[in-house]
Amino acid sequence: MLETFQSLATTFSSWAWGPWLLVLLLGGGFFFLVYTRFAPFRHLPHAWELIRGRYDDENDPGQISHFQALSSALAGTIGMGNIAGVALAISIGGPGAIFWMWVTAVLGIATKFFTCSLAVMYRGRDDAGNLQGGPMYVIREALHPRLKFLAYWFAFFGLIGSLPALQANQLTQVLRDLLITEGSLVPADTDPFLFNLSVGLVLTLITASVIFGGLSRIARVASRMVPAMSLLYLGTTAIILLLNLEAVPGVISLIITDAFTGEAVGGGALLTVILYGVQRGAFSNEAGLGTESLAHGAARTKEPIREGLVAMLGPIVDTLLICTATASLILISGVWQDGSNSSGVTLTAAAFGALLGTPGLIAIYTCAICFAITTMLTYSFYGTQCSSFLFGTRSQNLYRWIYVSFIVVASVVSLKAAISIIDGAYAMMAIPTMTSALLLAPKVKAAASDYFRRLDAAESP
Repeated sequence: MLETFQSLATTFSSWAWGPWLLVLLLGGGFFFLVYTRFAPFRHLPHAWELIRGRYDDENDPGQISHFQALSSALAGTIGMGNIAGVALAISIGGPGAIFWMWVTAVLGIATKFFTCSLAVMYRGRDDAGNLQGGPMYVIREALHPRLKFLAYWFAFFGLIGSLPALQANQLTQVLRDLLITEGSLVPADTDPFLFNLSVGLVLTLITASVIFGGLSRIARVASRMVPAMSLLYLGTTAIILLLNLEAVPGVISLIITDAFTGEAVGGGALLTVILYGVQRGAFSNEAGLGTESLAHGAARTKEPIREGLVAMLGPIVDTLLICTATASLILISGVWQDGSNSSGVTLTAAAFGALLGTPGLIAIYTCAICFAITTMLTYSFYGTQCSSFLFGTRSQNLYRWIYVSFIVVASVVSLKAAISIIDGAYAMMAIPTMTSALLLAPKVKAAASDYFRRLDAAESP
């Protein structure tokens, strides 16, 4: 039964991530970039002022601050996608896949500006009367009733895409690498399935202790853990890169060259390089998928454009900084070519260990554990939002129980199956998210022009 489930998940993912999705995500992002004439990019410093709380007003509608909204969104994006996902991109798509992750991130900055501005601009009420944001509410509140089915489409696949498949699977792998070794407390001949099952049950208890407290508790935990872990991860990679500075130009050259040749992938499969780079880039920063809108839609503000600007910082941090740092270390170390067939977090850990020894392993495993846990916390909120839209707010606790139960399932299935479950659902979520953003782009542009005009007038002497 488990093998059948894994086979179906892989088949679905392969069908969903065709070239058409590449056109939707990259083409849509390029349109947003050109349509605004780069105006949001010129106001990125203002986004920094927003997350510092300069414009926070407790009386504004919403549940959490700009900083907490960004932290919650980053808790969902900075995780195994940055550690395991980058390793998978290189293992399957070659070094050139990283270049296409960069492209996805740059275009994703513009995409997030539109989707997250809309998440605040067109917030709606759930059946309990609470103000909520996200693609399903944008579609319901702003588009023609004939397109309302897209709202249910997003919410349905959001239930699946928010499941903690990759996080639980790779966190189990991390603990297995750490604990099942010669001379450790856990004997080397321990049954892998029983070990994975035990880890899944422990993770279930940890996650449940937080997520049943709702968004406020998740945001508090994320706002403490995410900045600290990001600084630890980036600090460690910065040290390694400084110690291997002479190798950096060669790595950059390899990434760019392979991006247009695909020579590092079997037979020079250039389309594989592009598709997998875009796929892993989308998984990393979630631009255009809609999940980020669920977090940013809860921000406490009356100015939708402000949250769009804050959301733009996400792809910069998680893809352009953290993913690039991970990729550089893997490529500099050479572990991706050693023939060990390691993938996911194991490959990234091998790179840290090869370049920095034991301190590197301690840093990567600490960050991997914390990133995976915070991501699972945020994803639980995404899933409950989708569940509330489909079945009402009374379904939230039921979904949370299903969510934590799935942690156990994800801990024992293969990595390929775990990735396929999420990838397939993400592809389906992109359809309503990008469709609504493209149709409503003039609304965002008009609001942005008005906001930037007022901002420039206020800042002028």
